Amino acid sequence: MTAIDLNADLGEGFGRWHLTDDEQLLSVVTSANVACGFHAGDPATMRRVCDRAAERGVTIGAQVSYRDLAGFGRRAMDVPPAELTAEVAYQIGALEVFARAAGARVAYVKPHGALYNRAVHDEEQAAAVVEGVRLAGVTLPVLGLPGSRLLELAARAGLPTVTEAFADRAYTEQGTLVPRGQEGAVVTDPDAVVARSLDLARSGTVVTRSGVSIGMRARSLCLHGDTPGAVELARRVRRQLEESGVRVEAFV
Repeated sequence: MTAIDLNADLGEGFGRWHLTDDEQLLSVVTSANVACGFHAGDPATMRRVCDRAAERGVTIGAQVSYRDLAGFGRRAMDVPPAELTAEVAYQIGALEVFARAAGARVAYVKPHGALYNRAVHDEEQAAAVVEGVRLAGVTLPVLGLPGSRLLELAARAGLPTVTEAFADRAYTEQGTLVPRGQEGAVVTDPDAVVARSLDLARSGTVVTRSGVSIGMRARSLCLHGDTPGAVELARRVRRQLEESGVRVEAFV
């Protein structure tokens, strides 16, 4: 039986501002990418999400980012490698405090936004992320795009790697994500998102923005929590996967 993990970006709030419906999404997903305070999130939010995730048996992951609260971590930034390494380790360590307090642990690392996309091609930035994971003192799996420099360098460093796909994002024929600033970068039709989820899980394929089907083998499927109707869409995706014979479970 085919198995796939469902992950979502959670804890994306700050103070009185809340973006994601963490409570409801934690009833659907199997892994939670928790914002660690650099693009979103604050200590109280991180603690709350870790507590709820642990209660529901959802795996906790550190979603590390450039230091960019104003831009939600989606703006291009040039951060010196040594500084980025320290910041990645800092974010993992901060989340680990709350995960352990909840009786769980940080089980993997996933970059967010601009850092995620930069680490697909930029060897220097990808290497800094990998070194940050190692500096945190644990051998954590790294979640990322198939074929990315990030996963290649993580594997070289002895870190487990996990491939990820996005049902609600458009792909290029090279297997990379269409930048959010371009038309059609986000797939908004719920039926299309569900159909793409099934294709990714069962056949390891996705249709690009140009209409070409390409291979996209992924162990985890990301469900974005910051889009309208995200919770109901996530429920529908999980239900359809399970009804089609796909086992939905965390990768760790």
